[in-house]
Amino acid sequence: MTEPVRVLLVDDDALVRAGLRLMLGGAPDIEVVGEAVDGASVPDQVTRTRPDVVLMDVRMPVVDGIAATRALAGTRPAVIVLTTFDADATVVEALRAGAAGFLLKHTPPEQIVEAVRRAAAGEPVLSPSVARTLIEHVAAGVGTTRRDRARQRLAVLSERERAVAEAVAEGLSNGDIAERLYMSVGTVKAHLSSALTKLDLTNRIQLALLAHDADES
Repeated sequence: MTEPVRVLLVDDDALVRAGLRLMLGGAPDIEVVGEAVDGASVPDQVTRTRPDVVLMDVRMPVVDGIAATRALAGTRPAVIVLTTFDADATVVEALRAGAAGFLLKHTPPEQIVEAVRRAAAGEPVLSPSVARTLIEHVAAGVGTTRRDRARQRLAVLSERERAVAEAVAEGLSNGDIAERLYMSVGTVKAHLSSALTKLDLTNRIQLALLAHDADES
């Protein structure tokens, strides 16, 4: 048997944590291993409980979810940001900080359970349409300095890695990218992994945001 997906809940609202624990507890392949009421205690909780996924509230009184997500960059767990508003600019900040995606707090329970599974498997928890919406939201404020900085960073990529990055920025799946660029899904994954390593990024959402910044005119 495979090990269950280990989840850490981070929210200052006890009712929200209780609701999440209840809905996740019904999934036999998911285990809630801990809870935190503020971002300040997240690093210690992650060290102690070794979660695969962290469900992270954005707004907390001492250390918010964005700062806590940034503090976890480069560590094992995938962070899913919890938010009330899908157009909230702080969500975009969290994605730039390294979150694997976001969920609205009123998302149906079965979708939250599936999102946790996807995040644990290394997949972004954003549909292509939502990803494009977020990217456009950020890009609306892209200036010359950010665009030039993004282009300089992407210059380290090979031609094929850059093509994969641009396709990711369009919200395409690995299968769709493979079909467009006439390569296997395995090759797409290899180029994606190489690009993330070269750019010191955590996930494909950050890569999509960077590629979109670079392509703004």
